[in-house]
Parts: sequence; structure tokens; C-alpha cells
Amino acid sequence: MNFDLSDEQRLLQDSVERLIADWYTFDHRRSYQEDKAGYSEAMWARYAELGLLALPFAEKHGGFGGGAIDIMTVMEAFGKALILEPYFATVVLAGGVLRYGASEQQKMDIIPQIAKGSMKLAFAYAEPQSRYDLFDVETKATRDADGWTLNGAKGLVLCGDAADKIVVTARTAGDTRDTDGIGLFLVDAEAPGLARRGYATQDGLRAAEITLHNVPVRFAQVIGDPAGSLPIISRVADEAVAALCAEAVGCFIKMQTITVDYLKTREQFGRKIGTFQVLQHSAVDILVELEQSRSMAMYAAMMVSECDATKRERAVSAAKVQIGRSAKAIGHQSIQLHGAIGMTMEYSIGHYFKRAAMIERLFGDGDHHLRRLAALGGLIDPH
Repeated sequence: MNFDLSDEQRLLQDSVERLIADWYTFDHRRSYQEDKAGYSEAMWARYAELGLLALPFAEKHGGFGGGAIDIMTVMEAFGKALILEPYFATVVLAGGVLRYGASEQQKMDIIPQIAKGSMKLAFAYAEPQSRYDLFDVETKATRDADGWTLNGAKGLVLCGDAADKIVVTARTAGDTRDTDGIGLFLVDAEAPGLARRGYATQDGLRAAEITLHNVPVRFAQVIGDPAGSLPIISRVADEAVAALCAEAVGCFIKMQTITVDYLKTREQFGRKIGTFQVLQHSAVDILVELEQSRSMAMYAAMMVSECDATKRERAVSAAKVQIGRSAKAIGHQSIQLHGAIGMTMEYSIGHYFKRAAMIERLFGDGDHHLRRLAALGGLIDPH
């Protein structure tokens, strides 16, 4: 496989990293977090101006036709800055549902608004009992003369309190854990019967608990087959995991840089602590974990467009397993090498550790993906 970026991808990488360097220092992030929305609307407008919000969508729908490698490039840069804006929720998650499941009319109505920054979306797929099983859906969709009526509850809806529209998974037929009978519905955030309770997550981002009580949904708001949407959901989840792996690598790069800089400046017993051999060994361990994670994240990004679901899922799960292991190893070593200061809110390293820990659990932790990888026969096809 060729892991080199194209000229266009390097240009994208340089543009995003310049934007981050100019507008997203740790102090910038802290000030953005204090905003009522929990992020910066001005930065959201800059993402739109740079074309990042339009990146993965087809040109005929107002996008730039970018692929998984482009998203990987952006997410890695965003991981370095710990961005707060709902890019992942809007563009990767809900945007992925639109790309794979929406009708042409739905795409033409919604994607241009996403691209120019005037509409934010969220994806409500998780429920209190579902854990990591995407097919475990209790929320009900009942058909009537005017469309559908939704009843149920969704948890940990990323950026759900900021979304203008919410993509909701709901069961139209079958039992709670059936793989068939699941539909996707595009619901207005202010629809009657929909209630949101927003809150800050441990990593400083935002999420919401959503309840749906007799929420009306018109036929035009149904995305794809109302009884057969699990393949779309699964594919979007795989792309989401690949994007999260790239973001995690960005976090790891920054954690490694911050830690090495600290070892070069902190003095103990009249010497820079970076001269102590045991601490040098720990720094090398961090670098090894970073490079392993970088390789697997790139592999996942290159395989996530694979039409063969089994090959795609193997690559994604293998990458998520490595990311999970590296998140724990790099996080623990970085905090340990910083000592007590690493646990303070004023110092950045702990914030990176929190985000890496959250990424490790989103869309399945390492143990979940290791089991999935084993069930798929491992990363290498024995045949």
C-alpha cells in the first residue's frame, strides 16, 4: 500500500494545521469552551470557509468529493488541537448517513446547508441498554396516515444539544435485538415531543440525552429503507471509527511532543530529568506506541472504502484495538512523566488523556473490537 499523501492532500494538511496553529492554542480552546454553545461559532465559520464542512460530500451536492484519507488528515489535525466544534457529529456521523442513505432530494436540501455552516446535525443511535450493539434498538417508529411517530430514548448523542436536525434510529418491525426492521429518520431538533438534556462530557465536549414522545415524522424525512438501514448504520460506524483513530493519532502526537519538551526543561537534583535513562526509555515507549497507532490508523483509512464488508470491518477493528491499547499506554506514561502537574486542569496533557480515553470507548472499546476481529477470523484471511 502507498501511504504517501498526494499533493492535494498535503495542501489540505498544511491549510488545516495553519488554521489550528493560528486559532486553536490551548488558551484559545479554554475560551471557546466557556461560550454558551461549548465551542466557537467563529471557528465553525472558518471550517466552512476552508471547505472542511463540504469535504466528503459529492460535488453535485455542493461538496468537494473528498475521501477517507482527506477526513483522516483533517481529524488528525483536529486531534492535535482537541477541537470542540461538532465536526465529527455533523460531517462524519450524520453526514455519512446522508451520503449512503439519503435520497437525491434530501441531499440537495441538506448538504449545501452543512457545507456553508448553517446547519449542524447529530446522530442518535445509542440507547441505555444497547452498549456497543448498533442493532439493539428499542425506540419505536409507528406508521400512520401522515408518516411515522417516534417514541423512545437515546443516550450520549454527540453534540445533540447544538444540532438543528437529528438523525434517529428507530425500530419499525421486529424485536429489540433483531438486525432487520431498523429505520433512519431525520427529525427537527425543535419537533413537538422531542426533549433534549445537554451536558458536558469528560473530555470537554458536549452530548445530550434525547427523549421522543409521539414525535411526528413525515414520509419525506425517512432516510432510505425504513426496515433495512442497519448496513448503512454499520458502514457509517466503520468510517466513524477510522476517523476517531486518526483523531487519536493527533492526540498522541501532541502528547508525545508535550512530554518530551517537559523532559527537556524540568530539572530535578540539578539535572534535566530527560537525562535520566529510565525516563528516556519511557519516552521511547511512547514513540513506539505512537508509530504503531499511526500505521494502523492509516491502514483503517485506506480500507474503510472497501466494498467487502468483512475486509473493511477487520481493518477497522484491528485499528481500534491498537488505538485503545496505545491510548492507555501513552496516556499513563505521559501523566506519569509529568507527575502531579499532569492531573491539573490548567495543564494540557490531562485533557489529551481524557479525549484519548473517550475515543477508546466510542463505537466499541478495544475488547469489543478484539472480539469482533476474532469472530471475523482475524486480520489476516487464512484462505
